Amino acid sequence: MPSTDPHALEPNTEVLVSPGYLAGPGPALAVFNSLDNATGWTKTVAFGTDTYFTSPCQRVRVANPVESFYGGWTISYAEDPVGVPDWITTFDRNTPNEIVATFTETLVDGLHNNFADHLSGGRHYTGTSPASLTARHRWEPVHGSRPFRTVSPDGHAAYQMRVGWLHEYNELLTPEKSTWRMSAGTDPVFTPSWKAFFSRYTPQHLITASTAVFTDPSPVPRVMDQIPDRHRSLVSVTRTETAGPDPRAGAALARSAYAQAIRVPPTTPTTLAVHAGPRRQR
Repeated sequence: MPSTDPHALEPNTEVLVSPGYLAGPGPALAVFNSLDNATGWTKTVAFGTDTYFTSPCQRVRVANPVESFYGGWTISYAEDPVGVPDWITTFDRNTPNEIVATFTETLVDGLHNNFADHLSGGRHYTGTSPASLTARHRWEPVHGSRPFRTVSPDGHAAYQMRVGWLHEYNELLTPEKSTWRMSAGTDPVFTPSWKAFFSRYTPQHLITASTAVFTDPSPVPRVMDQIPDRHRSLVSVTRTETAGPDPRAGAALARSAYAQAIRVPPTTPTTLAVHAGPRRQR
């Protein structure tokens, strides 16, 4: 289906946009739904704009502080609910919400038994890694780069891993120092339009779930004025009424993290792309 000229469409036109990582954040409804509908989770609204969720076990905190430096969503996990977090993940305010939603959905789904279903031998275990997903979609490693990174075929998205020793508390305090980062934009490395950070002990299956959506070439639904102006010359846009039957349902299915991950045969990641093992023990 030929792409429509984005500049020829009205601002309120419903479209499908590819790649999703350049489509803009879009509505956050799916993120809120995954948390609002989670059994036993509590929700607090502060200052009229900021939203906070807490898991029934008190180990997970999810924050959506609108006016903070990064905005977006910050998720933390602490084995000791009143202790220092074991891991923190930050999605800034411009991160496509499909990427955030699959993280929170997978988190909620597995937390009740400490993610046992997603570990080796569990019923949701796929053996898939972020490295296998980027390889499947022909992302290219940038040899000699520090941090180590792979870049999408169009050059507008990057997945990177910080190499070398870093004290774990540094990345807990400063997202920019996190072990893993996703980013996209006209220059995804130095001036990205959005960034997502994952500290070293973030469970691999959660990062993999977000990576599955991040690397998925399937289009995502947007309204024209939700696409950042600086990305309009870089994306493919199709009006929903010309995209075939039930395009929103098809796009939602394509974005499902585990539907995507299950289709990817397990591969052996490169040494640099191997994620850390279990969270630290105190």
